[in-house]
Amino acid sequence: MAKRKRNSVVKTPNGSASVASQKTKTCTPSTLNSPTIIQIVAGSYDRVLHGLTATISSNDEVEFADTFLFNAHTTAIRCLALSPPSAPVPKQQQKVILASGSTDERINLYHISAHAPSYVTVPAIAGLSAKAVVENPQNKELGSLLHHSSSVTALHFPNRSKLLSSAEDNTIAVTRTRDWSLLSAIKVPVPKSMGRPSGDTAPLGGAPSGVNDFAVHPSMKLMISVGKGEKSMRLWNLVTGKKAGVLNFERDILNDVGEGKFTSGEGRKVAWGTINTGEEEFCVAFDKGAVVYGMDSMPKCKVVPQPRTTSQKWTKVHQLCYLTVGEKENQLLAMSTEDGRILFYSTVPSDLADTPTEKGKEGGLASAKLVAIVDGKISKDTEKSIRIKDFTILRTGTGTLLIIAGRSDGILELYKLSITELGFKEIGDDSLNVGKLLGSVKTGNRITCLQAFIMLPKFEGEDIEEDFEGFDEDDKEDEEATSSSDDE
Repeated sequence: MAKRKRNSVVKTPNGSASVASQKTKTCTPSTLNSPTIIQIVAGSYDRVLHGLTATISSNDEVEFADTFLFNAHTTAIRCLALSPPSAPVPKQQQKVILASGSTDERINLYHISAHAPSYVTVPAIAGLSAKAVVENPQNKELGSLLHHSSSVTALHFPNRSKLLSSAEDNTIAVTRTRDWSLLSAIKVPVPKSMGRPSGDTAPLGGAPSGVNDFAVHPSMKLMISVGKGEKSMRLWNLVTGKKAGVLNFERDILNDVGEGKFTSGEGRKVAWGTINTGEEEFCVAFDKGAVVYGMDSMPKCKVVPQPRTTSQKWTKVHQLCYLTVGEKENQLLAMSTEDGRILFYSTVPSDLADTPTEKGKEGGLASAKLVAIVDGKISKDTEKSIRIKDFTILRTGTGTLLIIAGRSDGILELYKLSITELGFKEIGDDSLNVGKLLGSVKTGNRITCLQAFIMLPKFEGEDIEEDFEGFDEDDKEDEEATSSSDDE
């Protein structure tokens, strides 16, 4: 009988030794003066899926390290999604499922470790690479899903057991993560051709179609979707998988957010939110602005970001989400813009401002109140701001917010701000600027999408001096039995 291969001893930077065993020891995590470690995943036009860790010390110093670099797809990556971590099980590490969607019609799946790395390796020759590397064998590829016949546009994990995906083939697929089987495919009607809008890429004789984005209600019973070529949004019943209603965008509302006669008028992004009065709402983002609706499907207010300089007429909206702040669980609307900023708006009725009338016309929708701005860097070469394609906001246990922003030039920026900074600023030239830039890193790829999460504390193994130490009792008995059989 062949002998069992002994585990190798790895020296950590602090001089202690750890064993890479198949069975993970159950230990208590160390939380004394432990830094905050963030796992960042960025997709790019260059088909590369780049994983990094950002270690934030107690004095706000940041160190970035590469985790993985996958040549994931054959074309550009358009969307990413992260599942909640797996349930804690003794002697097993918790994992997170990463899903990436691309224009090559595939959804790639990966297992990402939810625990902080035990050690970081630095290249022996500094000239080869300036970045440190985090080696983790738990990060591995699971496979691919071929549920769609066109470009994948959006991915979402409402919980760990389900994955929802949308594509330009007018379908929203519901996949079960236990065996990755397709549970149902919600078919979105193909819009009728009503003219060729500017920038239309539909084939000759066809009409632009496909799902741009969708948002699942926190109850996981309702879903809103917006699609190409249609000036409306659709409400779906996830219990039955059937359409529950259609809300058309009125011409006056589209004009208020900059959607004129020669634009598509289609919704780009959608998100659910709740204000401090307990009322729920949802926001639909267009090319230049957004409209907030109540649960009665009536428009409440509009959000039209003002450009950074007066020479610009408008700025484009790239991403939006709702952020929970305050003791009353109030939520602010955050959105990233073309001119490199992240804007925070309050949609509470008392904070809305009426739109002034123009040329004898009645004012349109009320405007949401701008309460804070996270201002990004300006490119030194062009002296212009770089668009923020995507961003993620993480909330720590100490009452601070960590914002990870992905710029189109391949730079990841990490900001830190306190919750108390939001909503307590007076309107002025610079008084709305909040947040502190902790650090940035160049990925070398043009970023299109971004996801991140705060990693769980690492498990500290027992210090060992020999190969046999660190085994449990069953491993020792197996080793002794194997040795005795070999002697015989």
